[in-house]
Amino acid sequence: MTEIWQGFIKAIELIVSLDPEVMEIAGRSLGISVTSTVLAALICIPLGSLIHFHRFRGKRVLVNIIQAFFSIPTVSVGLFVFVLFSQAGPMGGIGIMFTPTVMVIGQMILITPILLGLTISAFSGVDKAILDTAISLGANNFQTMIVVLREARYAVVAAIVMGFGRAISEVGLALMVGGNIRGFTRVITTAISLETSRGELELAIALGVILISLTLIINIALNRIQQR
Repeated sequence: MTEIWQGFIKAIELIVSLDPEVMEIAGRSLGISVTSTVLAALICIPLGSLIHFHRFRGKRVLVNIIQAFFSIPTVSVGLFVFVLFSQAGPMGGIGIMFTPTVMVIGQMILITPILLGLTISAFSGVDKAILDTAISLGANNFQTMIVVLREARYAVVAAIVMGFGRAISEVGLALMVGGNIRGFTRVITTAISLETSRGELELAIALGVILISLTLIINIALNRIQQR
Protein backbone atom coordinates (compact mmCIF):
# COMPACT_ATOMS: atom_id res chain seq x y z
CA MET A 1 0.00 0.00 0.00
CA THR A 2 2.89 2.35 0.80
CA GLU A 3 4.41 1.70 -2.63
CA ILE A 4 1.14 2.59 -4.34
CA TRP A 5 0.79 5.80 -2.31
CA GLN A 6 4.36 6.81 -3.10
CA GLY A 7 3.70 6.07 -6.76
CA PHE A 8 0.62 8.29 -6.66
CA ILE A 9 2.58 11.16 -5.06
CA LYS A 10 5.31 10.79 -7.69
CA ALA A 11 2.68 10.73 -10.42
CA ILE A 12 1.24 14.05 -9.20
CA GLU A 13 4.76 15.50 -9.26
CA LEU A 14 5.20 14.35 -12.87
CA ILE A 15 1.95 16.06 -13.88
CA VAL A 16 2.56 19.29 -11.95
CA SER A 17 6.11 19.58 -13.29
CA LEU A 18 4.85 18.98 -16.84
CA ASP A 19 7.17 16.02 -17.32
CA PRO A 20 8.17 15.95 -21.03
CA GLU A 21 7.40 12.26 -21.52
CA VAL A 22 4.00 12.53 -19.85
CA MET A 23 3.08 15.62 -21.86
CA GLU A 24 4.33 14.03 -25.09
CA ILE A 25 2.21 10.91 -24.62
CA ALA A 26 -0.86 12.89 -23.56
CA GLY A 27 -0.47 15.31 -26.49
CA ARG A 28 -0.13 12.48 -28.99
CA SER A 29 -3.24 10.77 -27.60
CA LEU A 30 -5.25 13.98 -27.90
CA GLY A 31 -3.94 14.67 -31.39
CA ILE A 32 -4.79 11.23 -32.75
CA SER A 33 -8.21 11.06 -31.09
CA VAL A 34 -9.24 14.61 -32.04
CA THR A 35 -8.15 14.05 -35.66
CA SER A 36 -10.03 10.76 -35.95
CA THR A 37 -13.14 12.26 -34.36
CA VAL A 38 -13.19 15.32 -36.61
CA LEU A 39 -12.66 13.27 -39.77
CA ALA A 40 -15.31 10.74 -38.73
CA ALA A 41 -17.77 13.56 -37.98
CA LEU A 42 -17.18 15.13 -41.41
CA ILE A 43 -18.18 11.80 -42.96
CA CYS A 44 -20.91 10.65 -40.59
CA ILE A 45 -23.00 13.83 -40.28
CA PRO A 46 -23.68 14.17 -44.05
CA LEU A 47 -24.06 10.38 -44.41
CA GLY A 48 -26.42 10.24 -41.44
CA SER A 49 -28.56 13.00 -42.96
CA LEU A 50 -28.74 11.11 -46.27
CA ILE A 51 -29.89 7.97 -44.51
CA HIS A 52 -32.44 9.88 -42.43
CA PHE A 53 -33.97 11.98 -45.22
CA HIS A 54 -34.24 9.22 -47.83
CA ARG A 55 -36.58 6.28 -47.88
CA PHE A 56 -35.24 3.03 -49.29
CA ARG A 57 -35.73 -0.67 -48.85
CA GLY A 58 -33.78 -2.08 -45.92
CA LYS A 59 -33.36 1.28 -44.16
CA ARG A 60 -34.51 -0.07 -40.79
CA VAL A 61 -32.21 -3.07 -41.12
CA LEU A 62 -29.28 -0.78 -41.95
CA VAL A 63 -29.95 1.39 -38.89
CA ASN A 64 -30.17 -1.71 -36.69
CA ILE A 65 -26.83 -2.96 -38.05
CA ILE A 66 -25.22 0.43 -37.37
CA GLN A 67 -26.52 0.41 -33.81
CA ALA A 68 -25.30 -3.17 -33.31
CA PHE A 69 -21.74 -1.98 -33.97
CA PHE A 70 -21.87 0.59 -31.13
CA SER A 71 -20.12 -1.84 -28.78
CA ILE A 72 -17.86 -3.62 -31.26
CA PRO A 73 -14.64 -4.76 -29.49
CA THR A 74 -11.64 -2.59 -30.28
CA VAL A 75 -9.49 -5.68 -30.93
CA SER A 76 -11.89 -6.73 -33.70
CA VAL A 77 -11.45 -3.39 -35.43
CA GLY A 78 -7.72 -3.63 -34.78
CA LEU A 79 -7.58 -7.04 -36.44
CA PHE A 80 -9.49 -5.76 -39.46
CA VAL A 81 -7.19 -2.73 -39.85
CA PHE A 82 -4.09 -4.88 -39.31
CA VAL A 83 -5.10 -7.36 -42.00
CA LEU A 84 -6.03 -4.50 -44.35
CA PHE A 85 -2.79 -2.53 -44.02
CA SER A 86 -0.22 -5.24 -43.20
CA GLN A 87 2.45 -6.16 -45.73
CA ALA A 88 0.36 -9.09 -46.98
CA GLY A 89 -2.88 -7.09 -46.96
CA PRO A 90 -4.60 -5.39 -49.89
CA MET A 91 -3.48 -1.93 -48.69
CA GLY A 92 -0.05 -3.01 -47.49
CA GLY A 93 1.74 -1.13 -50.25
CA ILE A 94 0.84 2.20 -48.65
CA GLY A 95 3.26 1.44 -45.83
CA ILE A 96 1.45 3.11 -42.94
CA MET A 97 1.41 0.24 -40.45
CA PHE A 98 2.66 1.17 -36.98
CA THR A 99 2.24 4.89 -37.62
CA PRO A 100 -0.13 7.50 -36.16
CA THR A 101 -1.89 7.60 -39.55
CA VAL A 102 -3.14 4.03 -39.34
CA MET A 103 -4.17 4.65 -35.72
CA VAL A 104 -6.32 7.57 -36.88
CA ILE A 105 -7.90 5.38 -39.56
CA GLY A 106 -8.56 2.62 -37.04
CA GLN A 107 -10.18 4.99 -34.56
CA MET A 108 -12.31 6.47 -37.33
CA ILE A 109 -13.63 2.99 -38.16
CA LEU A 110 -14.19 2.29 -34.47
CA ILE A 111 -16.29 5.39 -33.75
CA THR A 112 -18.10 5.67 -37.09
CA PRO A 113 -21.07 3.50 -35.97
CA ILE A 114 -21.49 5.64 -32.85
CA LEU A 115 -21.40 8.95 -34.71
CA LEU A 116 -23.55 7.67 -37.55
CA GLY A 117 -26.18 6.01 -35.38
CA LEU A 118 -26.50 8.87 -32.93
CA THR A 119 -26.63 11.42 -35.75
CA ILE A 120 -29.56 9.55 -37.29
CA SER A 121 -31.24 9.41 -33.88
CA ALA A 122 -30.63 13.15 -33.42
CA PHE A 123 -32.33 13.95 -36.72
CA SER A 124 -35.19 11.59 -35.90
CA GLY A 125 -35.79 13.47 -32.64
CA VAL A 126 -36.51 16.77 -34.40
CA ASP A 127 -40.19 17.74 -34.43
CA LYS A 128 -41.71 16.78 -37.78
CA ALA A 129 -43.55 20.12 -37.85
CA ILE A 130 -40.20 21.89 -38.34
CA LEU A 131 -39.44 19.73 -41.34
CA ASP A 132 -42.90 20.29 -42.81
CA THR A 133 -42.62 24.05 -42.26
CA ALA A 134 -39.28 24.22 -44.04
CA ILE A 135 -40.62 22.27 -47.00
CA SER A 136 -43.80 24.38 -47.17
CA LEU A 137 -41.68 27.54 -47.30
CA GLY A 138 -39.90 26.22 -50.39
CA ALA A 139 -36.69 24.88 -48.88
CA ASN A 140 -34.80 22.42 -51.07
CA ASN A 141 -33.28 19.20 -49.73
CA PHE A 142 -30.00 20.81 -48.67
CA GLN A 143 -31.71 23.75 -46.95
CA THR A 144 -34.07 21.36 -45.17
CA MET A 145 -31.11 19.33 -43.95
CA ILE A 146 -29.45 22.49 -42.60
CA VAL A 147 -32.63 23.49 -40.75
CA VAL A 148 -32.93 20.07 -39.13
CA LEU A 149 -29.22 20.02 -38.31
CA ARG A 150 -29.54 23.36 -36.51
CA GLU A 151 -32.42 22.00 -34.45
CA ALA A 152 -30.50 18.81 -33.62
CA ARG A 153 -27.11 20.48 -33.11
CA TYR A 154 -26.83 19.72 -29.39
CA ALA A 155 -27.60 16.04 -29.91
CA VAL A 156 -25.10 15.90 -32.78
CA VAL A 157 -22.41 17.55 -30.66
CA ALA A 158 -23.18 15.01 -27.92
CA ALA A 159 -22.62 12.23 -30.45
CA ILE A 160 -19.25 13.73 -31.40
CA VAL A 161 -18.23 13.98 -27.74
CA MET A 162 -19.18 10.35 -27.16
CA GLY A 163 -17.19 9.32 -30.21
CA PHE A 164 -14.14 11.17 -28.92
CA GLY A 165 -14.48 9.49 -25.52
CA ARG A 166 -14.59 6.08 -27.18
CA ALA A 167 -11.54 6.89 -29.30
CA ILE A 168 -9.25 8.22 -26.59
CA SER A 169 -10.02 5.41 -24.12
CA GLU A 170 -9.46 2.41 -26.42
CA VAL A 171 -6.32 0.30 -26.07
CA GLY A 172 -6.58 -2.89 -28.15
CA LEU A 173 -6.65 -1.14 -31.51
CA ALA A 174 -3.73 1.15 -30.64
CA LEU A 175 -1.58 -1.79 -29.56
CA MET A 176 -2.33 -3.88 -32.64
CA VAL A 177 -1.83 -1.30 -35.37
CA GLY A 178 0.32 1.33 -33.60
CA GLY A 179 2.86 -0.97 -32.02
CA ASN A 180 3.32 1.22 -28.91
CA ILE A 181 6.55 2.71 -30.28
CA ARG A 182 8.11 5.17 -27.85
CA GLY A 183 8.12 8.72 -29.14
CA PHE A 184 6.05 7.80 -32.21
CA THR A 185 2.85 5.80 -31.61
CA ARG A 186 2.74 5.43 -27.82
CA VAL A 187 -0.49 6.87 -26.41
CA ILE A 188 -1.94 7.09 -22.91
CA THR A 189 -3.69 3.72 -22.82
CA THR A 190 -0.83 1.71 -24.34
CA ALA A 191 1.73 3.48 -22.13
CA ILE A 192 -0.32 2.64 -19.01
CA SER A 193 -0.43 -1.02 -20.06
CA LEU A 194 3.31 -1.15 -20.73
CA GLU A 195 4.48 0.75 -17.64
CA THR A 196 2.22 -1.29 -15.34
CA SER A 197 3.62 -4.55 -16.71
CA ARG A 198 7.14 -3.20 -16.10
CA GLY A 199 6.32 -2.15 -12.55
CA GLU A 200 6.81 1.57 -13.31
CA LEU A 201 3.76 2.69 -11.35
CA GLU A 202 4.65 6.39 -11.20
CA LEU A 203 4.32 7.00 -14.94
CA ALA A 204 1.36 4.62 -15.23
CA ILE A 205 -0.54 6.38 -12.44
CA ALA A 206 0.28 9.83 -13.85
CA LEU A 207 -1.12 8.87 -17.24
CA GLY A 208 -4.08 7.19 -15.55
CA VAL A 209 -4.89 10.42 -13.70
CA ILE A 210 -4.74 12.35 -16.97
CA LEU A 211 -7.00 9.82 -18.72
CA ILE A 212 -9.53 9.85 -15.88
CA SER A 213 -9.47 13.66 -15.86
CA LEU A 214 -10.16 13.73 -19.61
CA THR A 215 -13.01 11.25 -19.10
CA LEU A 216 -14.54 13.43 -16.40
CA ILE A 217 -14.26 16.51 -18.60
CA ILE A 218 -15.92 14.62 -21.46
CA ASN A 219 -18.77 13.44 -19.23
CA ILE A 220 -19.31 16.92 -17.78
CA ALA A 221 -19.36 18.41 -21.28
CA LEU A 222 -21.76 15.72 -22.44
CA ASN A 223 -24.12 16.36 -19.53
CA ARG A 224 -24.08 20.11 -20.18
CA ILE A 225 -24.83 19.54 -23.85
CA GLN A 226 -27.68 17.15 -23.04
CA GLN A 227 -29.17 19.72 -20.65
CA ARG A 228 -29.24 22.24 -23.49
